[in-house]
Amino acid sequence: MKICVIGGANMDISARAAAAFVTGDSNPGSVSITPGGVGRNIAHNLALLGDKVQLLTVFGDDSFGRLLRQYCTSAGISVRHSEVVKGARNACFVSLNACDGELLGGVADMAVTGLMTPEWLSARLDVINASDAVVADTNIPAETLGTLVAGCLPPLYIDAVSSAKVARLPEALGSPRLPDCGPLYLKCNRLEAEVLGRADLGAVDRFYVSLGSEGLKIVEDGVETPVPPLPVTGIVNTTGAGDALLAGIVHCGPDADPVVAANFGQKCAAYAMKSPAAVSDYLKSLAGQYE
Repeated sequence: MKICVIGGANMDISARAAAAFVTGDSNPGSVSITPGGVGRNIAHNLALLGDKVQLLTVFGDDSFGRLLRQYCTSAGISVRHSEVVKGARNACFVSLNACDGELLGGVADMAVTGLMTPEWLSARLDVINASDAVVADTNIPAETLGTLVAGCLPPLYIDAVSSAKVARLPEALGSPRLPDCGPLYLKCNRLEAEVLGRADLGAVDRFYVSLGSEGLKIVEDGVETPVPPLPVTGIVNTTGAGDALLAGIVHCGPDADPVVAANFGQKCAAYAMKSPAAVSDYLKSLAGQYE
């Protein structure tokens, strides 16, 4: 499929404790620097699965920005319609992980994504609407996300990203949609779903709610369908698992059975959790496995 991804692209600085983490003290462990960002991660996973991917984002003109553009190109992701912003600092995410790979917390410096304005997006709508499917994350400002919701014709998948940024969704999803807009799907985790609470999200046709080790649930037309977890061993790092999950779901296509798509997404997430990086090259082995 030809897929357009709109969202954040940042460098991930990931620290993992070598033993049980002690709060307020210096902990021995390891630190790695890898390409990341929810939108970029999803785009990378989709490219590994064999899709033709276009990433729309903004890069800083610093060393991190230059590295990220190189990473995208080498991964087979087109950044032709992205923008390099003069004088801007590229986005960066610092994560702290326990010795078992579980995320303890993180800090995201994503100020540059605020430059993806409604005007910036409107200038790229022709590129967006020429795709078979579109993916967006909530690193995009609420008004820009609203412009996308209103004018996106292909099926649109949105990743909630975090409990802080999911608050942008009620405003964005309140935008009136064109009659020929495709279906809209939302992927969030349990915490993000709790933050949304009773917000009016009537524009969403289907929810994929990740429940961590408990699998996930699909909510459509008020009906909840539980999807049991797949067994996963050898977890190294959970950062990026949700991005791989959504990439697998998107790769299956909007006409796929939602449970089948969710299970394929879980397979992708399992590969991601076995890698120290947010994206695992082993996803290539899953390319072509979904019919």
